[in-house]
Amino acid sequence: MNLIPNYFPQLTPLQLQQYEQLEELYQYWNTNINVISRKDIVYLEERHLLHSLSIAKVIEFVPGTSILDVGTGGGLPGIPLAIFFPNVKFHLVDSIGKKIKVAQSIIDELKLENVTTQQVRVEEIKQKYDFIVSRAVTSFPDFMRLVNGKFSKENKNSLPNGVIYLKGGDYQKELNAIDNNYRIFAISDFFKEEFFETKEVVWIKA
Repeated sequence: MNLIPNYFPQLTPLQLQQYEQLEELYQYWNTNINVISRKDIVYLEERHLLHSLSIAKVIEFVPGTSILDVGTGGGLPGIPLAIFFPNVKFHLVDSIGKKIKVAQSIIDELKLENVTTQQVRVEEIKQKYDFIVSRAVTSFPDFMRLVNGKFSKENKNSLPNGVIYLKGGDYQKELNAIDNNYRIFAISDFFKEEFFETKEVVWIKA
């Protein structure tokens, strides 16, 4: 592992150890349950862990912030972010039980105390959060309908409460179809690898 320490030199020895362990755990679990595309597993650090951490280049969540990770699969982007922000509360949800089981097992192995998981459909969630993060679960209009009413009213971070979405490709029509304010952050501004040239972090105001 060399990309994460290079881009985030402020990480503690414990955090670096947790990222290395996380990489090993995903490789182990992926031989049993396909939580990450098999062709992508060799690019695990770049395309999954570092990609998740692009959110940490856009916003530094203040301690006590609550974050919901929708369609987390095996824990992305939630687990890498939870390591980075140990004083932020993360709730990871997915409708597929075996993927949540993987995420929970990894959380237990890493001894992360700021993360909870749940097998549930997002529309069934009653709690409210400061931010909702996700990696390309569905189109923006559909996603905003799913998470409507699930945001805290009080803003305490540098960006107002809302959705923070990892996205790639051409999605301008999707943004045109929603009424919410949004900002697009090019990940290539943070990371120089070719993979990130077509990837963005999209913040959408609640």
